[in-house]
Amino acid sequence: MAAAAALTLVLAACGSNSSSSGKTSKHSVALVTDGGGIDDKSFNQSEWEGLQAWGKANGLKKGVGGYNYAQSDSEADFTPNVNKMIQAKYATIIGSGYKLSKTIKAAAKKNPKTNFIIIDSVVKEKNVASATFRDNEAAFLAGVAAAETTKTNKVGFIGGVHGAVIDRFEAGFRQGVAQVNKDQGKKVTVDVKYANSFSKPDVGQTLAQTMYNNNEDVIYQAAGGTGSGVFSAAKNAIKSKKVWVIGVDRDQTAEGKYKGGNLTLASTVKGVDTAVKDLATDAKKGKFPGGKTIAYGLKGNGVKLARDNMSASVWKDVQKYRTDVINGKIKVAERPSELK
Repeated sequence: MAAAAALTLVLAACGSNSSSSGKTSKHSVALVTDGGGIDDKSFNQSEWEGLQAWGKANGLKKGVGGYNYAQSDSEADFTPNVNKMIQAKYATIIGSGYKLSKTIKAAAKKNPKTNFIIIDSVVKEKNVASATFRDNEAAFLAGVAAAETTKTNKVGFIGGVHGAVIDRFEAGFRQGVAQVNKDQGKKVTVDVKYANSFSKPDVGQTLAQTMYNNNEDVIYQAAGGTGSGVFSAAKNAIKSKKVWVIGVDRDQTAEGKYKGGNLTLASTVKGVDTAVKDLATDAKKGKFPGGKTIAYGLKGNGVKLARDNMSASVWKDVQKYRTDVINGKIKVAERPSELK
């Protein structure tokens, strides 16, 4: 595996699969997005940037026979988009996010000579490689940063859609806040809200405005494209008081820029671009890890918390807690139901 030091391999099924096209000098790869689009400044964009970088590094051009993407505007587009890429004979097809799991599984069964990758989910088929992320670990550090930064002792969490993936973000964030409360004798509360969408910035903005009006001065958003609305709300709120946003999936410092400075406190970064490049490289070399799950965590920087605008003292504490998580001193919950 490329960048093997950054990964933990977890066997999800016996055996592996390598398409014959994976052994040629050229290897075509296609990405099928979920509803967020490749300009969502979050999950899909990171994947596409990773695929573009990989394609260019391997002398490929955008289009059939090289690298490409199909954008899904709704779940109804998943199967047609995957089938379109199969018909175009892409050697490896990537499904962006857990919502594509059923589509990828069905396609993999019908097309055993094609490599499939599912990002942020697990599909147990011999020709599917699953890339998962310990988002709860990075979210735990975000909770630490929020709890140590808040001046009102009230912080918020805005999730996109309930499910196993966003559960990890919520659980980790809440545990990080609770850890600071325990260790420092603080009484920071966490307000949790869900937008029920990854692609509705207006809903994200409305939820965030309510939170800021309630004196919740730090909001962590794990909501894909919906999260851009949280930044919009913060830029309105900061006209009258100090507020922060914690970004998700990629370093969202740029999204926090406003006339008076920057309101992105930190960002939990998920290495989806790295996963795309690693697995595409393996497929090209004829070493595609079909039937395996590759888990990316804090160890090896598979996930991380970008410093952005944290103070020196908060950043120092974040590094301490990061070490505790990596060393197993702190075990971070994956589901809110696991929290005490």
